[in-house]
Amino acid sequence: MGTRNNKRHEPGAPSLAVIIVTYNSADPLPGLLDSLAPGLEGIDRFEVVVVDNDSRDESVPIALAHPVGARVVKTGSNAGYATAINKAAATVHPDADLLILNPDLRLCPGAVRQLVERAKDASVGIAVPRNLREDGTTDPTLRREPSIATAWADSLLGGKLAGRLGLGEIIGEPERYDRDGSAEWATGSVLLVAARARRTVGIWDESYFLYSEEVDYQRRVREAGLSVSYVPQSLAVHAGGEYRSNTRLFALLTMNRVRYYRRYHGIVATCIFRLGIAVGEAIRSWRGATHRAALHSALVPLRPALDFRTEQRR
Repeated sequence: MGTRNNKRHEPGAPSLAVIIVTYNSADPLPGLLDSLAPGLEGIDRFEVVVVDNDSRDESVPIALAHPVGARVVKTGSNAGYATAINKAAATVHPDADLLILNPDLRLCPGAVRQLVERAKDASVGIAVPRNLREDGTTDPTLRREPSIATAWADSLLGGKLAGRLGLGEIIGEPERYDRDGSAEWATGSVLLVAARARRTVGIWDESYFLYSEEVDYQRRVREAGLSVSYVPQSLAVHAGGEYRSNTRLFALLTMNRVRYYRRYHGIVATCIFRLGIAVGEAIRSWRGATHRAALHSALVPLRPALDFRTEQRR
């Protein structure tokens, strides 16, 4: 597997490992790989690992052919996002920081160095950049811990208004994205996981398959006494948003929101949280099939993640 311009760690030496999870990602992947060299400017030692969830397109050949010299790890199945991260992480040095990237992301020049510098702070477990939309505007990726209050605020006011008022799960106040500071969690399109967090928190929870695994991981980072640190000087561009038009993905996102909340709260609180989500999706069901699928997902009994894996193979 290629090593051309890939500055790998020497045996036993700490480094940065860039982990990219792919699943039928042939279209966006070249753009991300092209952005790595400028994005990693100033980083002397790194390796790139593309972990592939049994893609049926050209994701693996594209990764292997690119001059960045990525090493490819094949999971052998559509194993889910957390499982893929764990498989890739198991192949790199335990003292390496992990830079976890979605394939539809683009790093801006020098973005990674800012995150690595922040992660040197012994209090930091995860460092995250400012995400930009493709039109150059800031994507509000910082979040509050899910709660009954945020679920009902988002339901009754809508996510954007609730976020701007400081009531919803999304932190929507524009001025927040101009200053450094800790967050409860951030969306998982790009996360710099410090080696100290890896050692303390352990592996990602594979039961989620997709969505909410980053909420759970960042909660465990905070519970370990480490912070999720926002670095606005570090920039990345993220297309994203497939779940908004894919009924199955939106239903899975909704189901895993409830699954995550249930893991840390009692039955009564979970019922109230779940009802808040269901009311919001019912209000918006006229907008299309995704909201109707989410409503159904919020009302039916929780399904094991294995069910979704089985459906994806069909």
